Amino acid sequence: MNRWALELKKDGKGHEVDAAEACSARKSPAIFVWVHLDGREQDTLQWLQDHGGMPTTVIYALTAMETRPRSEAIEDGALINLRGPAADDDKSKNGEDTLVSIRVWVEQGRAISVSFHPLKGIDKLVDQMKAGEIKDPGDLVSHLAMIITKQVDPVISDLADLVDECELRLEPEHAFETRRRIATARSDAIAYRRFVAPQRVALTQLAELDTPWLEDDDRLHLREAADRFARMAEDLEAVRERSALIHEQLTDLRSEQLEKRALLISIVALIFLPLTFLTGLLGMNVDGIPDAHEPWAFWAVVAFCVIIAVVITAWFAFARWFKG
Repeated sequence: MNRWALELKKDGKGHEVDAAEACSARKSPAIFVWVHLDGREQDTLQWLQDHGGMPTTVIYALTAMETRPRSEAIEDGALINLRGPAADDDKSKNGEDTLVSIRVWVEQGRAISVSFHPLKGIDKLVDQMKAGEIKDPGDLVSHLAMIITKQVDPVISDLADLVDECELRLEPEHAFETRRRIATARSDAIAYRRFVAPQRVALTQLAELDTPWLEDDDRLHLREAADRFARMAEDLEAVRERSALIHEQLTDLRSEQLEKRALLISIVALIFLPLTFLTGLLGMNVDGIPDAHEPWAFWAVVAFCVIIAVVITAWFAFARWFKG
């Protein structure tokens, strides 16, 4: 069901009604109607123009392709853009943002929301209104903000736990896997912080809005949600900084490994350098090489090479070259 509407009846509970009729039949401020539209439908813009009864700027803001979290008072209502996890947990969505948007126009007795992807937790919000827990636009917005915080908070905590785990696995044998995981954590932290930080500002501004449909308990819930987003923004900043530090440590560890291997190769080359010179000198096809036809000459050369190799190796060991 891509387009639906809930209307608060006399029994204090929300009931499904026709979206167009609900908007046109809204006469008393005591009646609360919530209409939800799918932004991907081609006739959404036309429907809002025909039945929305709102400023033109609001209509185009509700159907805009790119949005950032914000709240803005317009005439007697407010335009609110929030971001939350997608219902299908698909982060790729062909390269789209990690958090999907929901845009809400609220005024006395009515709320119209538009989303281009199903928002995780929207079903819970519908159940709350059907159960009579949501009775006005202020309740709807505050409940939506709290639901989003509860959905995003575990994701941020998982990122922090992932960084903790990577900090404990800074061994050479786990370097490749740790580098891959920490890069993912850092990328996710940047993507989430892009919307979490402005979302705190949007909710704070909304809580301070002077409007009759926001009650004291609604403002309290909005401030609590804003405080949670502020804490999540701080956690994401910490994850980003710690990820950068771990990446630097992994880079230093890799450089240290390369230096040790290069040093070992250099030592081996230095050990065999005089041996190569000696064997090359004795291997020349010229007359006059001493004892060239003696049976013991080969073994004498071998013994001399072994002695040179042992002496050079012992000197490197005494100079502590093998310990870097």
